[in-house]
This record gives sequence, C-alpha cells and structure tokens, in this order.
Amino acid sequence: MENKKVMNRGLVVVGAILIQLALGAIYAWSVFTPSLVAAGWSKENTQWVFAIGLASFAIFMVYAGKKLGTWGPQKLSLIGGGVLGLGYLLAGLLGGTSFWMLLIFIGLVGGAGIGFAYVVPIAVGMRWFPDKKGMITGLAVAGFGFGAMLWVKLAGEWGNLIASLGLSNTFTIYGIAFALMVIIGALWMKFPPADWKPAGFEAKQASDAKTASVKEFTSSEMLGKIQFYLVFLTFVFSAGAGLMSIGLMKLYPMEALQKSGLTDMEASAVAGTAMAVFFSLANGLGRIIWGLISDRLGRKNSIIIMTATQGIIVILFTYMAGTEILLYLGATLIGFNFGGNFALFPTITADTFGAKNVGQNYPFVFLAYGVGGILGPILGGKMGDLGNFPLAFTISGIAVLTGTILTILVRPATK
Repeated sequence: MENKKVMNRGLVVVGAILIQLALGAIYAWSVFTPSLVAAGWSKENTQWVFAIGLASFAIFMVYAGKKLGTWGPQKLSLIGGGVLGLGYLLAGLLGGTSFWMLLIFIGLVGGAGIGFAYVVPIAVGMRWFPDKKGMITGLAVAGFGFGAMLWVKLAGEWGNLIASLGLSNTFTIYGIAFALMVIIGALWMKFPPADWKPAGFEAKQASDAKTASVKEFTSSEMLGKIQFYLVFLTFVFSAGAGLMSIGLMKLYPMEALQKSGLTDMEASAVAGTAMAVFFSLANGLGRIIWGLISDRLGRKNSIIIMTATQGIIVILFTYMAGTEILLYLGATLIGFNFGGNFALFPTITADTFGAKNVGQNYPFVFLAYGVGGILGPILGGKMGDLGNFPLAFTISGIAVLTGTILTILVRPATK
C-alpha cells in the first residue's frame, strides 16, 4: 500500500514545472536576436550563441546524470539554478552586446546551468509516477516550452523590458528570476523511498507483460546497443529541425512577410506572435499531449507518427511563412511536434533500457539534442546569410523523415 507519510507526489509536478519554466529561457533567445542584428551582429552569430547554449546544455547534462546518484536531485537543481542565474546576471552586468561575452555567459554558462538542472525533474518524476511515465514526463518538461512564451512576452509586448530597460538590464532581471524559481522548485526534488510504489501499481505491473519484461541497462551496456544509435540519430534530426525553427521563427517569417507586403512593424508583430504564442503554447502542450498519447500507443509508434508529420510540415513551412494565418498554423504544428521530443525520447529510453537508470542513461541520448542544436541553427543561419532560408527548412524536413525510417527499425533491446 502507498505510504501515507510519504510526500504528496503532486508537489513533484509543481516543483518540476517551476524549474522547467526557468530553464525554458534558452528558447527565448530569438526575442533578443533582432536587437543584436541591429547592433551589428550577423544572423549567423546570433545563432552561434543559441547553438553553444544547446551544446553546453547537453554536455553538462551527461555530467549531471553521472552525479545524480551521489549529489542527489536537490543539490543538482540548486547548482543548476545558481549557474543559470549567474550566467544571465553576468551577461547583463558585463556582456552588453559583446558577441564573445554573450557567447560565454549566456551560451556556455547559461547552457551549463540548464544541463545541471534539466535531468532532475525527469528522473524524479519517473520514480514517483512509474504508472504514468509518459504523462509525468510530459508535464515535467511542459514548463520548458511554456517558459519560452513567458520570457519572450515579458521582454517584448507584455513587459517591454528590452524597449524600456535595454538588453543588459533584461538579462540581469532574468538571471535573478531564473535562480529564484529553480531554488524554490528544488524543495520538492526528492526521490521516493526505495520500496515505495503508488497504490495499485504492483497489480498493474504484474499484469503488464511489457513492463514486467523490461531489463535495466547501465550506460555502458546501452552504448553498445544498436537501438541507442537509431534513437540517437532520430533525435538529432528531429531536434535539429525544431531548434532551427526556433532560432529563425522571428527572422525568417519577418523577411517572408515583408516580401508579401507587410511593413517592418507589422511583420515583426506577426512573427513575434507566431513564436511567442502559437509555437510556444503548442510546444508546451505537445509535451503533455504526446506523453499521454504514448501511454496509449507506445513510444515507438508515437515517435514514428510525430517525425513523419513533422518532416512534412517543416518542408511545407517554406510556403507558409509569408502568409499570416498559414504562419500561425505552421508554427503551431512544428511547435507541437517539437515539444513531443521531450516527452517521447526520455520514455523510449526508459522503456528500452530500464527506468531505474534513466537519470544516467537519458543524458547520453540527450546529447543528440546538442548535436542537433549545432547543426540545425547553424544551417539556418548560414542559409539566411546566403538569402535562402527555404533550403534550410527543406533539408531539415528530409532529415526528420529519415528519422522516421530509423525509428521503424528499432527493436527491443536484449542483454
């Protein structure tokens, strides 16, 4: 029976969402790029800060996964919040519009902070909700997607922070806010007792042959399996396309909308709404809904459906970006499927290689996000400087469809 003295597991969800809202800061980067381009940055340089942030995030997440067992989830969360907050604070105090300062403080340091904290809500959530892994993972990472909308809008239309206070002060305010939110969320980042199970879970587990047959793989064992590489490459292609879209969701639609007759101000407002509202809301909802879908259809089937539709939509986006209604539709669909990555890849890792070690194993899978985070945005930035954003989306869409084929080839791992 469930131990009534154990912490209410609903608090884990509250803490996870609060932490992820702050960590979603990395997706708000696009709101700063027009100001930096106006200050003399190339489009490619704006994407380098974003790309280094993503790579740092993924690399430090592997280190955090290794330390999860010894440091514990609470300590990792606190370190992550402190490092993330410090990065943005220093960017505000020392960075200004300096490329190298922002690359270091927001890209490298900020990304490291996100990497330390990100794995915690996923690992803790799966321990508290072994009966609903897809649902809890979706909820745990939903804040990451919704966070983009919050920080973009506060810097822009809602709070006008950039316009009224400037970039540096906005970075400073954000750094303080990020640190406080993660510190508060860390209060509930604790593993349940070793023998704890939710009410009714043991009976369900015994009747579920798939759950009962899952073997626990160590990270080194997982890295020797072909399944890991199939999942990894699929994640590279899917994440890369989505991250490129995020990095360009302001610049590319603005350019396309201006060509269709809108003024600079009108195009900026429409593109900002596409990113901050449609993409961001769908990104957050996609994490929850794809998690729920995967609890019913299974992770593999869900990833096949998600990548197949995403590949097609990313290719079609080149025909949608210049029309307001179609832009909103494209941003919504790309954001929805992109969000699904973060509910589906942790859970397929747990289902394929065991839930017990997911905190150590998933960071290796998540390195794919770092690889995609470099390839996707840099491809988009280079194509933008060459005046050919559509080719970047076409290449990315084809890559995502390749991931669909790789996922079809995935079979259960055996020792």
